[in-house]
Amino acid sequence: MVGGVLASLGMLAASFGQSLLHMYLSIGLLTGFGWALTFTPTMAMISRYFKKRRTLATGLAFTGVGIASFFFSPLFQFLIDEYFWRGALRILSAIMLNLCVCAALLRPISLQEDRFVASSKLLDNGTESTGCWDKVTSAFDLTLFLHRGFMVYTFALALITAGYFVPYIYLVAHGKNLGLMDYEAAFVLSVSAISDTVARLFSGWVADLKLLRSIHMLFLWSVLTGLSFLLLPVGHTYSSLMGLSLFSSFCAGTTSPLIFSTLPDIVGIGRILNATGLFMMLISIGGLLGPPLSGLLEDQTGSYSTSFMVAGGFILVGSLVLLLLPGFFVSTTILSKQWPDDPAIHEPDIQHPAPENDCS
Repeated sequence: MVGGVLASLGMLAASFGQSLLHMYLSIGLLTGFGWALTFTPTMAMISRYFKKRRTLATGLAFTGVGIASFFFSPLFQFLIDEYFWRGALRILSAIMLNLCVCAALLRPISLQEDRFVASSKLLDNGTESTGCWDKVTSAFDLTLFLHRGFMVYTFALALITAGYFVPYIYLVAHGKNLGLMDYEAAFVLSVSAISDTVARLFSGWVADLKLLRSIHMLFLWSVLTGLSFLLLPVGHTYSSLMGLSLFSSFCAGTTSPLIFSTLPDIVGIGRILNATGLFMMLISIGGLLGPPLSGLLEDQTGSYSTSFMVAGGFILVGSLVLLLLPGFFVSTTILSKQWPDDPAIHEPDIQHPAPENDCS
């Protein structure tokens, strides 16, 4: 709920912007921080609520991104035409307050795995450490930095993220460079959003059939996503660009649910809250570097062709890093067996509502 308020305030402040620095601080810092406070706990909550159909649940949640992209790309162009960019940002600021309503519907639950995480933080004598650094390490679960699977997975996804958002950001500008009208270029992105939305549902449904391990499916679809990005520069007409965009957005859409549904298999569901936060923080480095690099390449070359090819290269390299995950080449599921001797940690979908006075 705090994130929803901050995101709204950031957009509102941006509407009064007079310089690029003002936009950086308002949209980039304030709204970005609000989105982080909203997105990270929401994704972690889905992982805690679902186990058997976790990927499908994640895919359903991610359909909101595709639906919003379909409607908001032409809608925002309309708002700019009617109310100019300042008015459009103020309307968007008001829309973002709905995040507070959505957040009010999230209810914390306690799982059996939580008590094993809590017990692992105790000293040998059964008491909690009183040291300042130990408390920080325990609160943020910084021991995840020593978790090989988590770090390899995070590094791979940071590379993938460096290229993942490039078409979503520059596809409309690329279409305009090819001579498309403003609404034609926006419609390419809108139709791609439909393909992306369908792909998220398809990915969740197929993953929950257990035909392949989720990490293997993620590897397969990320490779196809990288290849599809390499093909985007081939489209020089409206129809060819539309077809290639549909294909690339479908491949990219399938990876989104798998990214977050695979993380609990690596770190364990009991550590998913801290793991999701650290994971999002680290892979955001790739998301921070990728789009500016693509913009720089466009400035140097005069087109986005090189930008799309470099983005595809980042995704392919990140896909290869996934091969270094422990147990990638075995047929059984990757599990973070922090307490392998306790069978309760593997019991399916045993959840208990948290007491009203329990903030855990």
